[in-house]
Amino acid sequence: MSVNKGFDWDNSGANNGRSTTRKQGRRGYGTMPRSPAETLEPMRASEPPVISRKKREYHQTLVFMSGTLTTLVLIFVGLAASFAFAKYMFDKPGPLPHSDVIAIPKGEGLSAIANRLERKNIIIDKRLFKAAVMYFGVQNKLKAGEYEIPKQSSMREVIDRLLEGKSILHSLPFPEGMTSQQLVDRMNANTILTGEITEIPAEGSMLPDTYRFTRGMDRTELIKRMQAAQEKFINKIWNDRQADLPIKTKAEALTLASIVEKETGIAGERPHIAGVFMNRLNQGIRLQSDPTIIYGIVGGVGKLGRGIRRSEIDRHTPYNTYQIDGLPPTPIANPGRAAIKAVLNPKATDDIYFVADGTGGHIFAKTLKQHQSNVRNWRQIEKKRKLEAEKKKKAEEEAKKLDADNKSSNKQNDKSSLNKPEQETSKISSNENIFQNLEENKEEAVALSVQKTQNQTESNENSSENAVVANLVNIPLPEKK
Repeated sequence: MSVNKGFDWDNSGANNGRSTTRKQGRRGYGTMPRSPAETLEPMRASEPPVISRKKREYHQTLVFMSGTLTTLVLIFVGLAASFAFAKYMFDKPGPLPHSDVIAIPKGEGLSAIANRLERKNIIIDKRLFKAAVMYFGVQNKLKAGEYEIPKQSSMREVIDRLLEGKSILHSLPFPEGMTSQQLVDRMNANTILTGEITEIPAEGSMLPDTYRFTRGMDRTELIKRMQAAQEKFINKIWNDRQADLPIKTKAEALTLASIVEKETGIAGERPHIAGVFMNRLNQGIRLQSDPTIIYGIVGGVGKLGRGIRRSEIDRHTPYNTYQIDGLPPTPIANPGRAAIKAVLNPKATDDIYFVADGTGGHIFAKTLKQHQSNVRNWRQIEKKRKLEAEKKKKAEEEAKKLDADNKSSNKQNDKSSLNKPEQETSKISSNENIFQNLEENKEEAVALSVQKTQNQTESNENSSENAVVANLVNIPLPEKK
C-alpha cells in the first residue's frame, strides 16, 4: 500500500487496538518510526492508573486484616505447641529415682511447696507445677502432711496425692492402766508430735488405745481425741449396765474401773474382781486395794518401785482404801474398755477376797479363813522365789569374783614366765593346785553362806507371816451400812 492511496500513518495504531498516539507524546507499538532519530528516542513510561480514595482505603484494610489474621494464626499455633509441650511435661514420669517421703508443713503456700518439691527432685520444674496448680484452681486445696511419693511420679500424680491428703500415718500405743502423767510423758517422748502440753488431763479421762496420727500433729489435739473416745465409749455402754449396781454415775464407774485395771492384767479376771468389789461396796466393806495405797503415795508417777510397808497401809490418804470407805475421789489410772465393761457388767459371785496365786492371776475366797489360807500359800511362793533369786545372785557374784581371781593369777603367771622361763612347768603345776584348792574352799564357803541365808530368811518370813496373819485375824469387818 502506498502513501498516495491515503494511508494514515498517525492513526494506524487505532485500527489495531493500540491506545497510544504521537499527540499524547507516545509512540504506539504498531507505529513505524519516521526517522532513525525517532527510533533512538526513549519511550515514555505509561502513567499509573488513577485509583479512587475509597478503593485505596479498602485495599489497606484488606492488608491489615490479612496481617492480623496471620499473626493470630501464628500465636494460636505457638500456644497450641506450648500447651502440648506443657501437657507432655505434666504427665511425663518425674525425675525421682526411688520412692521418697516429703513433709508439707501446715500453712505453707504454693510457691514454698513447689520449691520444696523441686529441691527434693520430685518435680522437674517448679514454674510448670505452679502454673498447673493455678490452671486447675486448686492452689488453696493442697493439704499439709507427710506423703510417700512413688518413684518417677508425674506432676499430675503429685498434685493428686496432695489434694487427696492421704499422708503417712504414725501410730503410738497407750497401754491400759497408765496414769495421765505417764500418758503425757509418752506423748512428750514422741518426736513426731508437736506442741506443748501445759496441763495434765484429769485422771481417767482418756481412753487407752493405739492412736494413729500424721507428722506434726499437736499433742493437745491427740489428748482431745483420747478424751472424746473415752466419753463416747462410756456413753455407748452406760445404758446397758446391770441394774442395782452400787455405782450411780459414770465418774464412779471410771474410778472403780481404774482400780480393777490396776489389780489384774488378765482379761478374764476383770469381771470377777469387779464382782468382788461390788460385794464389798454393797456390804459396806472397805475395798482394801493395794494400788490405791500406791497412788496415794506417788500420785501420777504410777510406780512405787518397792513393796508396800505396813506404815503405808496404816497411813491415811484420800486414796487409801484400807483407811477410807467407798471409792477414792478420782480414778487412779486410765482404764481400758474391758475394765469399764467389767464394772458395768460384773460377775455374779459371793467372793469377798482375792490374792495372787503365783501364776499371774488370783485366787478368790468367800470367807476370811479361806483368804488367810490363800495368803499363807502366797507367802510361801514369795519366800521360795526370794530364796531362789538370792541364791542365783550369790552364785553370779561368786562366779564373777572367781573369774577375776583367775585373770589376775594368769597375769602374774605370764609375768613370771617371761622373767624365768626355766621355771615355767613347775609354776603352772603349782598354780593349778592352788586354783583347785581355792575353788574347793570357795564352793564350801558359798554353800555355808547360802544355807545361813536360807535359815535367816525363813526365820524372818515366818515371824512376818505370823504377824500378818495375826493382824488379818484381828481386823474386825465393818458393819454393813
